[in-house]
Amino acid sequence: MEERTTATIKAFLAGRNWDGLQAAIRRLPVADMAEVLVDAGKTDRVLIYRILPRELAAEVAAHLEPDDLHALIRELSDAEARQLMSGLRPDDRTYFLGELPAQVTQEILNLLSPEDLREARELLGYPEQSVGRLMTPDYLAVRPAWTVEQVLAHIRHRGRDSETINTIYVTDDRWHLVGTVELRHVILASPTTPVSELMHTPAVSLKAFDDREQAVAIMQRHDVFALPVVEAGGALLGIVTSDDVLDVAQAEATEDFHRASAVSPLVERYTATGPMQLVRRRVMWLLGLVVVNLMSSGVIAIFEETLAATIALAFFMPLLIDSGGNIGAQAATMVIRGLVTGDLTTGRWARTLVKEAAVGGVLGLSMGVTASVLGLYRGGYGLALVVGLTMVVLAFVANLVGAMLPFVFTRLRIDPAVASGPLITTVADTLGLFIYFTIARLIL
Repeated sequence: MEERTTATIKAFLAGRNWDGLQAAIRRLPVADMAEVLVDAGKTDRVLIYRILPRELAAEVAAHLEPDDLHALIRELSDAEARQLMSGLRPDDRTYFLGELPAQVTQEILNLLSPEDLREARELLGYPEQSVGRLMTPDYLAVRPAWTVEQVLAHIRHRGRDSETINTIYVTDDRWHLVGTVELRHVILASPTTPVSELMHTPAVSLKAFDDREQAVAIMQRHDVFALPVVEAGGALLGIVTSDDVLDVAQAEATEDFHRASAVSPLVERYTATGPMQLVRRRVMWLLGLVVVNLMSSGVIAIFEETLAATIALAFFMPLLIDSGGNIGAQAATMVIRGLVTGDLTTGRWARTLVKEAAVGGVLGLSMGVTASVLGLYRGGYGLALVVGLTMVVLAFVANLVGAMLPFVFTRLRIDPAVASGPLITTVADTLGLFIYFTIARLIL
């Protein structure tokens, strides 16, 4: 949002120019209106919210983060809070309630009308990471025997309450999903054309208890903006739309970034997280890595005599262990990404390891030649052979370990992102030192 617009809004607030303030805010995109609410103080936030029309106010509220929306609700009267909650779409309301502590959630549930309360409890009853938490029951459904004229009349009557009208869902008399029809096909068809001639079958759908990451993968694969959600018997329960799926994709990507850097995923936004919370999210991982790093110290202690006999070996320790960590992290990153996007499955682990073994061998040979030249310069032919051979073996082993660990974690139902970054580097350090000193002892 432009600084000039922000200054204008602040001037209207200071002068209590409500007409000017309303006109200035109404010219903003909804996301920017939400930003104005977040940046305003407690008193001004309530005043800004109250000058918004009811439907627009609910749309702005849906763009707020859960903690910001909760702060706004606490500052409103019960009647205003009830109106705000009833104006939210079911999926937005469920997301908000699911992010709050249990006691606060119950307090806000008491503000809902009986119909909204039943709907909220039904959606909150699904597992936290399930598609059921994302879906909305506001959709358009028609019958196969209806004509285009009947469909258009139904859209005019019920379309205002639907999350989307671009895709219309076709169900039988028992509400079993049988197909979908696009709005543009309806508009372009003759008024007497039956829906059965326009609909696409079979319809791609999700189960309410499916993991929400499946919604991301299926929506990307089929290039659709909404997906129907059905029960085990095939009855249509609701739909999941792209705006919710994009939020899931962002949340999952953020979580993977955190885990890949040995950080427990943040519950709130970074700006809303205090220093001590950040410490708690990082310290246990760091302490764990310290313990794992002690293995490297143990390897050095075991080969202390070998190192003392040829002190030039110390020159190449950083080079070798860093190279092993980099190679392993590269392999892990590619395999993790393949597992997350669905390009790889745990059933393809053997084929993947064979491929990465070949890659590791080629990388090792190319890097081994370079390392041996440096070894020759530092300590002669014997050291050149040790360093070059170590690089070949280390690249091969580190690449295999980096490719294998994500499969192991996935099979153990642990996020494979844990296997990247610091963990792989630490494991590769230990392996690198062991391989290095073992080869040095045998040759030197």
